[in-house]
Amino acid sequence: MSSHTTDSNIRPDFDAELKEIANYVANYNISSQEAYNTARLCLMDTLGCGMLALRYPECRKLLGPIVPGTIVLNGAHIPGTQFVLDPVQAAFNIGTMIRWLDFNDTWLAAEWGHPSDNLGGILAITDYISRCNISAGKAPLHMSDVLTALIKAHEIQGVLALENSFNRVGLDHVVLVKTASTAVITHLLGGDTHEIASALSQAWVDGQSLRTYRHAPNTGSRKSWAAGDATSRAVRLALLTMKGEKGYPSALSAKLWGFYDVSFKGKRFVFQRPYGSYVMENVLFKISYPAEFHAQTAVECALKLHKQIKNRLDDIKSIVLTTHESAIRIINKTGPLYNPADRDHCLQYMVAIALIYGELTADYYEDKAAKDMQIDALREKMAVEEDTQFSHDYHDPDKRSIANSVQIYFNDGSSTDKITVEYPLGHRRRRQEGIPVLLEKFASNLGTRFPQQQAKKIIDLCQDQNKLEATPVHEFVDMWVI
Repeated sequence: MSSHTTDSNIRPDFDAELKEIANYVANYNISSQEAYNTARLCLMDTLGCGMLALRYPECRKLLGPIVPGTIVLNGAHIPGTQFVLDPVQAAFNIGTMIRWLDFNDTWLAAEWGHPSDNLGGILAITDYISRCNISAGKAPLHMSDVLTALIKAHEIQGVLALENSFNRVGLDHVVLVKTASTAVITHLLGGDTHEIASALSQAWVDGQSLRTYRHAPNTGSRKSWAAGDATSRAVRLALLTMKGEKGYPSALSAKLWGFYDVSFKGKRFVFQRPYGSYVMENVLFKISYPAEFHAQTAVECALKLHKQIKNRLDDIKSIVLTTHESAIRIINKTGPLYNPADRDHCLQYMVAIALIYGELTADYYEDKAAKDMQIDALREKMAVEEDTQFSHDYHDPDKRSIANSVQIYFNDGSSTDKITVEYPLGHRRRRQEGIPVLLEKFASNLGTRFPQQQAKKIIDLCQDQNKLEATPVHEFVDMWVI
């Protein structure tokens, strides 16, 4: 008797995980004013980060149409530029510029990521839809639609990340950007729950990005455009689905061939909470430093020590960095650092810059700044240790801290105090303290790209919640054309 069996070809219903996301996107009403207020701040901060990134040639070279000179009727406009692109390429452009400097918002749990990366696809498709509607004599979408989509994309990405670690199986977190963007973009295109689930299945059937471009010894600039790639892929999959392309109901759970068996070691996703508006309300803003978020409080500790030690750098014997397990796994890095992407994911490098200069900006990751021999001299004196309580509090849903400590020891036997910061400025627990600084960051970033009067018009609109939500998307985007 043959040992081979015939697989049943009875097509199942869509995986429950896909149906739950589809139902949430299509039917859930966001009632939290806090979520909408935070989404507005997220929109401002994310686009501001994109404007700052346009200062860097390595970012700008990736932008524009695939074929130079391409003209797209009713195309999406790219903020801070004069590009008008198809929505797929537009999503890549916007997604790449907002992620380039690692300065937009963050979500930390079993998986990490940056939920505002989804804005690349959301803004591209809503601008495109609005311009198509206007040309057809129909009503455009409004910025309220953008904020709602942003809240739901944050929620999908963040809730999936709470208990499910893709990094532990070697996959990059941008799979969650693709998933969240695909769901909300399909809905924005008019998709119902079946079509959303179909598009989502396509996203999971895709091969997923490996994390190798984020880690030694291969760290490189792909980590700065990977999210743009993911959110643009989402636009593509949503458009294909809305043309009638069928989905794959058991894309996650199919025995042997599904995502769980192929890429997740046979485990199913685990969920801590239902979808709502929790993630947007608790999102972490990178307010002060363009640094990988697990290092934000370490940089804050170092800055507190700067004045005390800036004239004693040669007298330092050792520096102890006490942190949490996730930081050790991601950004604890010794040896040569080959490029800006390598440096902004090195805990020791970021702390060294803060100790030496009393500040940390994106310019310090460039090759010119990295030539300062003091930086590597301090890195060699650093020891990184885990505090298990820090690691525990990092995962505690009531705390969600990102704690770090820095203490410096000198050759004469003396030492500084051990400086500890549990919650970074962008944490929900420091939201009121952080908002004024976030607004200053926004104004500063716009000032790098726009004339003063144009920047002021954008700032004034973005600070008026009701007026912003009522603004047609294409009119909002037009304000950002340079």
